[in-house]
Amino acid sequence: MLYRKSILLLLSFVSLSVFADAATAQLKPVENVILITLDGLRWQELFGGAEKGLIDKEIGKVEDPKLTISRFFDDDPERRRELLMPYFWNSIAKRGQVFGDPSHQSRVTVENGKFFSYPGYSEILTGFADETIDSNDKVNNKNVTVLEYIHQMPEFRGRVAAFCSWDVFPFIINSKRSGIPVNAGWQTLEHFENDSEKETYRLLAKQLPRYWHGVRYDAFTFRGAVEYLKVRKPRVLYLALGETDDWAHAGRYDLYLESARTSDDLLRQLEELTQSIPQYRDNTAFVLTTDHGRGDGREGWKSHGSDLAGSDQIWIAVWGPNVPAKGIVQDVTASQGQVAATVAKLLGLDFTASNERVSEALKLE
Repeated sequence: MLYRKSILLLLSFVSLSVFADAATAQLKPVENVILITLDGLRWQELFGGAEKGLIDKEIGKVEDPKLTISRFFDDDPERRRELLMPYFWNSIAKRGQVFGDPSHQSRVTVENGKFFSYPGYSEILTGFADETIDSNDKVNNKNVTVLEYIHQMPEFRGRVAAFCSWDVFPFIINSKRSGIPVNAGWQTLEHFENDSEKETYRLLAKQLPRYWHGVRYDAFTFRGAVEYLKVRKPRVLYLALGETDDWAHAGRYDLYLESARTSDDLLRQLEELTQSIPQYRDNTAFVLTTDHGRGDGREGWKSHGSDLAGSDQIWIAVWGPNVPAKGIVQDVTASQGQVAATVAKLLGLDFTASNERVSEALKLE
């Protein structure tokens, strides 16, 4: 009898210890974090793939509907989303966590009430919605972003950078106050391993017709970011791509889909590059999200804002060597503002301690 009681006590102690360890479990920090945003990419396409009703010459200004359908459409929604973003669904989602699929009772909401870019990016980077930010004007952000918070620390000084397609980002990040290098819009790309490649990109940027004056093509932004990564080796990098939103505003559903597909391939290239560099290999976490949702239907998908239902619904993905693989996280409600503290958390830092308005990090454990 005494032996049996001893065994039961031992088992109880072990169970309590395991429970306590699970309750207090924390992610092991990584050395590097890369934050990526895809401007205005709807959850509808991310989780459901191309919408067939929009693959139309009139509704979606699709030049060749048959070609677009052959590239992006399948009756199976899971296959359809894999056609649009194969790397995301065949690799990232299987190794990380994805938030924002309503079919799994998973929602991510934008809290700023404006549902357009400057308020959205500020909410992503500062961790809270600022009701005074009500335009996309080039006004320096008075709030401290998580990038600036990290950059203030001695071990990260000079090790934080941002490459952005939209030319408003130097103001959103407040590069003047923060000291963070922000290469945005049609600003010249400076850091290349190969000088001849630098000159090639300079000439291309000068000679190509500019469809948008305030937004450069994502190919330039991406090349600048990866070259900077190779040359300067930042510990925190922010990559903000913009073409998904711009082609949607132009009403070109085919080019919106093509941009999403290209962005997916850029994610693959970026992660493969980090795995080829010792500093980043198996020691880099990634956070991917968007600044706002979009409307629905034949006209609503083109735009977003407080007058368009659905503009407040977005998505977030997190993956890395120490992030538990959960796929689509079910039965959860999260907010855009949680991205900032999550970026810090992955580095072992607590951004919420800097400002009581900052939202808590996503629960990834």
